[in-house]
Amino acid sequence: MSKKLRVGILGGTGMVGQRFISLLDNHPWFEVTTIAASPRSAGQTYARAVEGRWKLDEPIPEAVQNIVVKNVQDVDAVASEVDFCFSAVDMSKDEIRAIEEAYAKTETPVVSNNSAHRWTPDVPMVIPEINPEHTEVIKYQKERLGTKRGFIAVKPNCSIQSYTPALAAWKEFEPYEVIVSTYQAISGAGKNFASWPEMVGNVIPYIGGEEEKSEKEPLRVFGHIENGQIVPAEGPVITSQCIRIPVLYGHTATVFVKFRKKATKEQLIEKLVSFKGLPQELQLPSAPKQFIQYMEEDNRPQVLADVNYEHGMGVSIGRLREDTVYDWKFVGLSHNTIRGAAGGGVLCAELLKAQGYIQAK
Repeated sequence: MSKKLRVGILGGTGMVGQRFISLLDNHPWFEVTTIAASPRSAGQTYARAVEGRWKLDEPIPEAVQNIVVKNVQDVDAVASEVDFCFSAVDMSKDEIRAIEEAYAKTETPVVSNNSAHRWTPDVPMVIPEINPEHTEVIKYQKERLGTKRGFIAVKPNCSIQSYTPALAAWKEFEPYEVIVSTYQAISGAGKNFASWPEMVGNVIPYIGGEEEKSEKEPLRVFGHIENGQIVPAEGPVITSQCIRIPVLYGHTATVFVKFRKKATKEQLIEKLVSFKGLPQELQLPSAPKQFIQYMEEDNRPQVLADVNYEHGMGVSIGRLREDTVYDWKFVGLSHNTIRGAAGGGVLCAELLKAQGYIQAK
């Protein structure tokens, strides 16, 4: 590519916004040219705006340090400088829905990390390896919005990434009933141990709204387009518990599955390690070469050892074994702020560009 697409980050000072900026440093297709945030950050350089609030281990990329932050509410001013936006704004759901549609109506595509539009019927919610065809619903969304190139696409909840890919890999065996418990890192709440010291050595058995997302969002990913909207799949039936644990990065899931069709352990593992999707076929820049790895060791996957598999874009599965009540059980692990948040958003944008939905203005 001779010229990179100009990218805006909406909500660029928060943890997910910071992760977007870090992942996009030296990206072959995209370049961050504009950062927008709340009025209290507007007018400051990015380095000044996040001073004392930079939460990642790696330093602030030099390319963005002197960008002057804009007010995210100045929609026309921000939109005039970019080809598309990533959204990680911290607002109420109603406010997020409104501002993301406002940007889309300026003919600026929005790829969102937020949950506000995940159930808007004509907004695709995409795990690129699993349901890339859902982007076809964008044409109906554009009709509703009255746009030619502006639209919204979203990525799913971070915690479902640790088990939904396995269910997708095993589709031919027809999983129909699933019990999942997720053990979620504190960065999923946008925090680290310095900002949430009460999580040190602690477990909180409740994360607001997470259990409904864990149970329902995989069904939308597995759904289909009908009459211009995404219709969720009827199964598998999923019930979940979501627990906050004292790790910085990495959502772990313990999963029990019933299948309609019999499968051996060898068959299930083969389906996991051979599973790939359109991102791998297109060799998108952020796509993991191997989406899912299976780990034979009894004590894997572990957060410290495995969370950065495929630069945080892969999924690790282990401890697959027969169960006495369900058919099979396993443990899954994914990086919540990379694959589960900003990295998943970047891969989604790469897919949308490859499909022709995102282009230079």
